[in-house]
Amino acid sequence: MAITTVTLSSLSLHSTTTPRLSFLKPTTKLHPLSLSVSPKSSFLSLLSSHRKIITIISKANSSDIDTSFFDNFNPEDEVFFDPPTPPEDYIPPPSFDEGPLETEDEIAAAYEELYGPAYSGVSVLGKDVYVMDSKAKKISGWGSRVKKEKIKDGFDERVIQVRRVTKVVKGGKQLHFRAIVVVGDKQGRVGVGVGKAKEVIVAVQKSALNARRNIITVPMTKYLTFPHRSEGDFGAAKVMLRPASPGTGVIAGGAVRIVLEMAGVENALGKQLRSKNALNNARATVVAVQKMRQFSEVARERGIPMEELWK
Repeated sequence: MAITTVTLSSLSLHSTTTPRLSFLKPTTKLHPLSLSVSPKSSFLSLLSSHRKIITIISKANSSDIDTSFFDNFNPEDEVFFDPPTPPEDYIPPPSFDEGPLETEDEIAAAYEELYGPAYSGVSVLGKDVYVMDSKAKKISGWGSRVKKEKIKDGFDERVIQVRRVTKVVKGGKQLHFRAIVVVGDKQGRVGVGVGKAKEVIVAVQKSALNARRNIITVPMTKYLTFPHRSEGDFGAAKVMLRPASPGTGVIAGGAVRIVLEMAGVENALGKQLRSKNALNNARATVVAVQKMRQFSEVARERGIPMEELWK
């Protein structure tokens, strides 16, 4: 684009000396405009005093635009779609309804991909069903109580303790409920969980979900007892576990008894040696159980048959 020379008569209305404005012809690729202002008037005063500085930029000519495409085109005419004919070897894709029907596994996998694992405890995609549910249904009415559907995964829940705890904050004290729950299938799998909430029901639900995330396997013999004795401690609590003969039953108290019963142990001896804290004793029982090993595991590690373990 070229800059056309403009002659301005009066460049200053407020100053006594008229500044000199000169336009040069474009000789190089740089901008050809050079502006010289007298020392008595600054550049800012020049711009503020002259509000009508006109720069005319030459526009493109209409003859330079190619409009031959619209010579034979009438916008009022109707235009019909005429697609090209497909080649001879063209095979159209099958319709959506003509495809094979999906199997039940494919439907379950697609449903699980969208909404997560189902409550049945079976995951088609191999996901963990114990940490799945974060969706809650709110009860209509006053308040914002939250109700969750019970997970049907074969685990039974049993509450050990519900206590009211307080937290001192800047504005006073906050009251919450802490629940300790043990879940187990009574076939060798058990877990201990704890949760806090402003309501007892919500605290029990949170602790049950936490217990399902900490499932362990209890080693047992065919007489539903421990393979050997063990001891475990957690915090200030210490628990002693001993195997027992058939018909003895579970001789233990407090949280130790509940954990053993939910695991499916029918003959065992247990004793709380130190602290009487329910949560610490339940976790100490889990620690003692994790120290146990089956005789077959020890024989496999040592590379000898099981009969030689007692020699």
